[in-house]
Amino acid sequence: MKSRKRLIRMWRLSIPFFFIWLELVFHLYMRLDMIYAPVFLLFAFAAGMLCTGVLFLLPERAARITGAVLVTGLSLLFTVECICKDILQQYYQIFSAAETAAGNHLTDYAPAVAQSLVKNIPGILLMFVLPVGLFAVCLVLMGPVRGRKKKRQTAFVRGGAFLVFGALIYVLALGTVFILPWKGDFTPGRLYQSDTNADDQVEQLGLITMLRLDVKHSLFGAPQNSLPEIRDGASMTASGDDSSSGEGTGADGNADGTDNGENSEGGGQTQEKEYPYNEMNIDFEAMKASAPNDSSKWLDEYFASTVPTRQNEYTGMFEGYNVIFITAEGFSGYMIDPELTPTLYKLSHEGFVFNNFYSALHFTSTSGGEFQNLTGLYPKAGFPVSMTETGKQSTYLPFTLANQLNKKGYTSIGYHFNQNMYGRELSHPNLGYDWRQFTKCDRPLTPETNQNGDAHWPQSDDYMVEQTFDEYAAQQPFNVYYLTISGHLPYGFSDSMMSYFNKDAVSDLPYSEKTKAYIAANLELEKGLTRLVDYLEEAGIADKTVIAMAADHIPYSDIDVLEELAGRSFNSSSLENLDEENVDLDVYKNTWILWSGSMEKPVVVDKPCSQVDILPTLSNLLGVEYDSRMLAGTDVLSDSDPVVIFYSGSWLTDQGKYNRYTGEFTPAEGVEMTEEEKNVYVENVKYIVNSRLRLGQLIIENDYYRQALE
Repeated sequence: MKSRKRLIRMWRLSIPFFFIWLELVFHLYMRLDMIYAPVFLLFAFAAGMLCTGVLFLLPERAARITGAVLVTGLSLLFTVECICKDILQQYYQIFSAAETAAGNHLTDYAPAVAQSLVKNIPGILLMFVLPVGLFAVCLVLMGPVRGRKKKRQTAFVRGGAFLVFGALIYVLALGTVFILPWKGDFTPGRLYQSDTNADDQVEQLGLITMLRLDVKHSLFGAPQNSLPEIRDGASMTASGDDSSSGEGTGADGNADGTDNGENSEGGGQTQEKEYPYNEMNIDFEAMKASAPNDSSKWLDEYFASTVPTRQNEYTGMFEGYNVIFITAEGFSGYMIDPELTPTLYKLSHEGFVFNNFYSALHFTSTSGGEFQNLTGLYPKAGFPVSMTETGKQSTYLPFTLANQLNKKGYTSIGYHFNQNMYGRELSHPNLGYDWRQFTKCDRPLTPETNQNGDAHWPQSDDYMVEQTFDEYAAQQPFNVYYLTISGHLPYGFSDSMMSYFNKDAVSDLPYSEKTKAYIAANLELEKGLTRLVDYLEEAGIADKTVIAMAADHIPYSDIDVLEELAGRSFNSSSLENLDEENVDLDVYKNTWILWSGSMEKPVVVDKPCSQVDILPTLSNLLGVEYDSRMLAGTDVLSDSDPVVIFYSGSWLTDQGKYNRYTGEFTPAEGVEMTEEEKNVYVENVKYIVNSRLRLGQLIIENDYYRQALE
């Protein structure tokens, strides 16, 4: 009897340790950096003490119910975030993500969720079953609430004491955040004042604090993060000198095999042609003087300080051509094989050949990858989703291919054989496309079904091409966008209809079943491309059409598949999760197809490049007017210095790689720099990287293109 009374009096005291348990187990299970333990454990302890104080103030029955909801709900949140990270490679700000989640068809992920639940049974046991089970046992042992009321004065004293103590612990936690000399580009202090970079917030501040900050920012708005101080003439050359001299293109071959130079009148010597810049007549200084806010003013200053890229020998090479742009779901070039995927091999080896192209994963995977491909900007590293927001706000986006080519009389149509997700019914028409999908569009597409009338999941990319080509083929010049779906996760012959359809074609391959299923799913893309090229040739327009294709993202939850296909290790701490602190960034290496039937020989490009570089490169090839200063990407065929930026803030250039976790820069093979040159170079590129990562968010929030160009 005494032990039961003692349990009734003391059960609330377990709450702070429950909070600590969840954060500690979560960090260990997810292999997060424990150097930040003083921060996230103090925040967890403070939150637990504050909750304990509230529970002491409540009557016993209400306290037990509240405690049960708290333990169950928080345990569930930790489990959900574990599954989110496993499937989507990012933690989710639950509160601000609610609208996005509600608008998406999450049942598409049901097989992946089931697989993840099975795979993470140990974590579920530790973070959900154990704490919820122990609390349930505790409630049973305490028995029913007796009629005798506890002394309210004692309860208020205890509750007040815990609230005060919790507040003091919280202040101590803030001290560890803002006073301790944390090193690195992302510090706890910076993350505490941000509504972006949720993954880093979880690692450094703790999941509980990330979720609390999300609620705070959703209700009261996020703080204005400081913007990089403008650096005029910041360069990505070791010397710090501007490299935009109009010399070279970074391509090792020409489309027509001709010489780049022109003979001078005097001695027959070759001199380089001075190409004009890809820029528009915009008075950024005048805009700065009347800027409506600090963000717009910073954009004015940044663009004014940026050197535009020059036009080059490839400018207008595809002017007037039909355009077919493909964002390939979950695609990796490591799967391309001359015998198994002859069309993919042909298109990737007989057009422009980008040997160092990266599909760097950024926020919201597919939508974030699309945003990079179609806007030449990086998405915000948090909610709201950048692409979705452009549709909701009708953001002016004049540089998208559709909006540019529509002015030239093109017919622009976009296709996605899937339900409406990420608000594409608003965003993609705003990009300039007559948008077609299964739902929420003026002309819904019809899915392919089985004999029972049930729609296949996923749908066939080959079927998509077959059903749509005749619609636009006679409307030249056309600009068509395909968002594929066949390569969607999970990869298994019982989970993907496309994998099942092509099982026999991969049965003899020397890979695991999951890797075979991945290849099998993507064979529908191979079939679709084969059909597309055949249709173009039959129509006699292959030599007046350019095909561009890039992934939205790599199969990020299946590093083991990539390692099998590449025949090498990427040093990932987990074959299911990408950890950019340790993983070999070549895991993001991919294939960017840029091909036309008019090309007589391939053009090899060795520059490092990524998805944001696609739009400016295509814009230059198509000869459309755009301002190269106002995009985060650059024309890869120009003389611009390349930089590939990763979600973590690490980056690589032709000069070397920078690891933002360690702060170390490793020069590329053959590159020599003095320590002083290295320091100058790294600081300049870090400024450029930080600035470019912010452009997309600021342009959308301020509808900046409208200010500058309308």
